[in-house]
Amino acid sequence: MKLENKIYLKKYLYFLLILFCCFLIIGNLLFIVQYRSYTKNYNKKINSLLIELQEKYPEMNTNDFMTILNEPATDNQEALTEYGIDITEDAVILENERSFVHYIVIFNLLLFFFFIGLIVLLYCQERKKSREIQEIIHTLEEINRKNYTMTVGDNTEDELSQLKNELYKTTVMLKESAENSATAKKKLKDSLSDISHQLKTPLTSINIMLDNILDHPEMDKKTHELFLQNIKREMRNIYFLAQAILKLSEFDADVVIFENKNVPIEELIKEAVQNVEMLCELKNIKILYEKHPSFTVFCDKKWQVEALTNILKNCIEHAFPKTKIEILVKANTVYSMIKVIDQGEGISKKDLPHIFERFYKGKNARKDSIGIGLALAKAIIEKNNGMIKVDSVLGKGTAFEIRYYK
Repeated sequence: MKLENKIYLKKYLYFLLILFCCFLIIGNLLFIVQYRSYTKNYNKKINSLLIELQEKYPEMNTNDFMTILNEPATDNQEALTEYGIDITEDAVILENERSFVHYIVIFNLLLFFFFIGLIVLLYCQERKKSREIQEIIHTLEEINRKNYTMTVGDNTEDELSQLKNELYKTTVMLKESAENSATAKKKLKDSLSDISHQLKTPLTSINIMLDNILDHPEMDKKTHELFLQNIKREMRNIYFLAQAILKLSEFDADVVIFENKNVPIEELIKEAVQNVEMLCELKNIKILYEKHPSFTVFCDKKWQVEALTNILKNCIEHAFPKTKIEILVKANTVYSMIKVIDQGEGISKKDLPHIFERFYKGKNARKDSIGIGLALAKAIIEKNNGMIKVDSVLGKGTAFEIRYYK
């Protein structure tokens, strides 16, 4: 890690530098005081010696005495040796000897407290680190217990703070993952419940009709054929439900890979219309659409044809017989738009916010409606960088607007 990111290390260095400077300043002041004390003691003794000499030898000139003091010292130690003083080991002035011991004690005490302060600093910092490490360990233990609550107490940039910040991010991600997992499980449970309910009705009908056929072998041909047609219809509904659920599960699992390319809007509409031609003939409904060869949309053609087909099926189911369904096309620099307008029952204000929900059946839904076609269409469109909205007026019709953003 770069030095600029080690804030705690810089703080240590700054503190040690300040402590060392204080120690250096105090030490130098101590040496200065010691030197002045020595000078004072020497000057006092020499002053006393000079007074004594002047009293005993009044003819002696003071200047001669000062000249002797400032002349280079001789190596002859015989004079002091007579008094038991070694010039290289002993102090001539005893006051300086005591002063020296005094200042040595002070200096050692100063050095001692300097190191004590340094040790206390390191101890406090290590204790702080130990507490932070224990907090991190406690947090990890709580995470293991599925408790994802954690707060970041500081915003410094030392290594432990960075570790805590990264741990906080991991905790947030784990919490979101756990919440998403719980939500996904609930959705799966609800979906399975809905699927079970959706399958129960057609399977019950099939079972009843089969029992009737088996229990009444003498049944007339017309009733027998009607039962078989109904069984076929229910089987078709079950097949459609299974296919739609499989496709929706692919979108839920985010495993659908779109093969996007520029597709003429006219091709999407044409193929979707071909898919619903039989339904249109049954209700004598005409689908009208404008041809705009130059309008294109960047999308996955196969999936978008399916989405548009489901929307057209919904419009045909709720349109009045012998009416028309219009498909309008528009394109600009922001999006390409397909608008499907039917002339039919319309959707109530109560049902309108829920029509894209899975297995939702509105007031005007057919008995054999599964309620999954529009949900699948919405999932396909939105996953392919699009959006869909709907407007409706009861008794007049419904308009679905699809926008594919560029």
